Amino acid sequence: MPLIYIVEDDINIREIERYALKNSGFSVEEFECGKDFFRAVDKKVPSLVLLDIMLPDEDGLDILTNLRKHHAAGKVPVIMVTAKTTEIDKVRGLDMGADDYMTKPFGVMELISRVKALLRRTENIEEDTLLTCSGIMMDTERHMVKVNGNICELTFKEFELLKYLMINEGIVLSRDKIMNQVWGFEYEGESRTVDMHIKTLRQKLGDGGAVIKTIRNVGYLIE
Repeated sequence: MPLIYIVEDDINIREIERYALKNSGFSVEEFECGKDFFRAVDKKVPSLVLLDIMLPDEDGLDILTNLRKHHAAGKVPVIMVTAKTTEIDKVRGLDMGADDYMTKPFGVMELISRVKALLRRTENIEEDTLLTCSGIMMDTERHMVKVNGNICELTFKEFELLKYLMINEGIVLSRDKIMNQVWGFEYEGESRTVDMHIKTLRQKLGDGGAVIKTIRNVGYLIE
C-alpha cells in the first residue's frame, strides 16, 4: 500500500486530503510543519508527498529544496498544493523539483487522479545510470552532467529535461510529450515553458547544446 505524506497546516484541507486518499486505498501520515515532516522522513521514506507552500515554520519551497538534497528521500515524487495560481509561481516550484502542482480549491477526484498518475510514472522505473551523447555525459545516480569533461550546473528541471531527451535520442519529442513527462501536468502557456527551458539548457551546455535540434511546429530531439 503506497504511503502518502501530507504537509499542510490547514486542518480542514488536511482532513479532506486524508479522507480521499484513505478511501482510495492509500496509507496516510499528516504533518503541520517541516520539522515534523523531516523527522518522519528520516524514519520512513514515503511513496509520495503532498506539500503546501504556505506553512508556519518553513516555506514549502524551502522544504522541497531540502528534500531534494536528502540522500534517502531525494527522489520522492512531490505534488505542490497551494493557493498561488500565477504561471511564475508554478514554474518556480517545478524548477525547484516539484513533480506536479495543484491550486486550491481542488476537487477530490482531481487529487486522486494526479496522485495515481504520478505514482504510475515513478514506480518501478528502470534506467541506465550513465547516458552519453556526443560530448555530453550524464550520471543520473550522482545527478551530474559533464560537457567535454567539464561539469555543467543544471537546475532540477533542466536536468530532467535533458535526461528525457537523451533517453529518447534520435526521437522527435513534441512539446506536449515533454511537458507531460518532465512537468507532469498541462497548463496555459506550456509551450513557452518548454521553449524557455530548452533555450537556457542550450546556453548552459555551450557547444554541447548544438545536439538539441528544433523540429519546427513539432518539438525537439537530440541527435
